[in-house]
Amino acid sequence: MTLDSGQVFHWEKAGNGFVGTIGQYAIYAEQDNVLKVRFGATPKPARETRMLPGIAAHYFGLDHPLTEICASFPDDPAMNAARDFCRGLRIIRQPKWECLATFICSSMKQVAHIRQISLALRKRFGEPQKIDNHLVRTFPPAQRIARASQKQLRECALGYRAKNLRATAQLISSGRCHLDAWSALSDAQLREQLCALPGVGPKIANCVMLFAYERLRAFPVDVWIERVLKRYYFPRRKKMTAQRLREFSEGYFGEHGGYAQQYLFHHARLTSRTTAGSRDSSTALRSARNDKGEGCADEQKPR
Repeated sequence: MTLDSGQVFHWEKAGNGFVGTIGQYAIYAEQDNVLKVRFGATPKPARETRMLPGIAAHYFGLDHPLTEICASFPDDPAMNAARDFCRGLRIIRQPKWECLATFICSSMKQVAHIRQISLALRKRFGEPQKIDNHLVRTFPPAQRIARASQKQLRECALGYRAKNLRATAQLISSGRCHLDAWSALSDAQLREQLCALPGVGPKIANCVMLFAYERLRAFPVDVWIERVLKRYYFPRRKKMTAQRLREFSEGYFGEHGGYAQQYLFHHARLTSRTTAGSRDSSTALRSARNDKGEGCADEQKPR
């Protein structure tokens, strides 16, 4: 459920688990009563090998106190249904550049299309890694994307997003943008820095804050979440601005608002697959209002 919830876009089903990468490492992950992980067979120094289980535990947020987090959610019908449906879903701690890059690529794209873009970038610019009989590729560093041409990036199905991705990569690779150093910033300062990057507006900034910087109050408002908020929290209000919805969400859902958002989003997206018609989906897409070219990452996820 965690890997299919629109946070991350490169994990592939394999047997009883999934294969993918965490940074430079190829990983096979399988959940039984515990999370079992296996790393690629590339020989590593013993000290580094001993660190790998901790790297996986950190990535999957196994230290997040889910019982406490879920208990902090507002007690209302929409939130209770989402909490029950998504029980066990965790917020992943993603590498900062990889997270920022994939969400820049998400503008006006469906989740399936974002996955295709991510895999295309990995295939063309990433490093191959083997795990069991599976070949996976790391996400290319900003320096590699910065050296690519817009034509090469467009060949990865990026379209107009190629310009924004390349420009942001160049800011990072030149040293003018320090993603790691931004960890020390306040939420407001971090959001301001992110929104100054090409292709990043408030929604994508909140996604990156939540999934890369672990700012668990961050509450991205996308098409699905806007629909949920209007339907369940403002049923009598015909007009609600995106700014008003953001202000409401930041106060109402509290310090774990990012978790609440992810549960509401995943519940709405999956349950709608059997209840929502295509006309409803196309209407939502047409009504998406975003800045800096931001759109809906699958109407199911404008990230």
